[in-house]
Amino acid sequence: MDIKLYYAPITCALAPYISLTEAEAEFEVVPINMRKGQNKSPEYLKLNPKHKVPLLVVDGVPLTESVAIQIWIARTFPEAGLLPDETWQEFKAISMLSWCSSGIHPYLSRINSPSKVCSQESAGDSVRKLAADAVYECFTMVEDNLAGRDYFFDVFTAPDAHFFWCFRRATQFDLDLDGFSNCMAHFHRMQSRPSVKKLLAFEKQVQTDFANAA
Repeated sequence: MDIKLYYAPITCALAPYISLTEAEAEFEVVPINMRKGQNKSPEYLKLNPKHKVPLLVVDGVPLTESVAIQIWIARTFPEAGLLPDETWQEFKAISMLSWCSSGIHPYLSRINSPSKVCSQESAGDSVRKLAADAVYECFTMVEDNLAGRDYFFDVFTAPDAHFFWCFRRATQFDLDLDGFSNCMAHFHRMQSRPSVKKLLAFEKQVQTDFANAA
């Protein structure tokens, strides 16, 4: 099986990278320099007209959207336990993946780039504040979910990888995260996993390569 993950630094493409690594899958990573518009090149648009990452290509067939990619990884490598075995728990994990992707991620994107959702330059601060308030609300719910727990379920699963990206992205903005001790503990716990250490080292190398190529 030929597996390629199209990836860009800082983006949520780090989550399937972590999951593939946890699954001990053999995969090739294709770095995409979004600042140079490689995600909108004709070659990339043929694979993914949505011009986003992550993109997974398996034996030449592309699969988009983080949740679908994570479910594919979990079902292709069931021994990795990336989703719970029990059916109801599996659906709860997929629900968590979906929430990270569609319920938390969009607000982080608004904080990063208000101009993508509002053309009024003077509204930037307002967009950021409203998005930050929504992120705080989400993190409050996660804080309760993680109370007394190391991970969202009994062991590491795919939702942990995606929420790691969400919280990590939040730490890269001027947000007050002091009230989210459980989320922060989860964040540090994730950083100690070998798969995450590998991802962070790879990300650093890609960023260096991009900078040298500039």
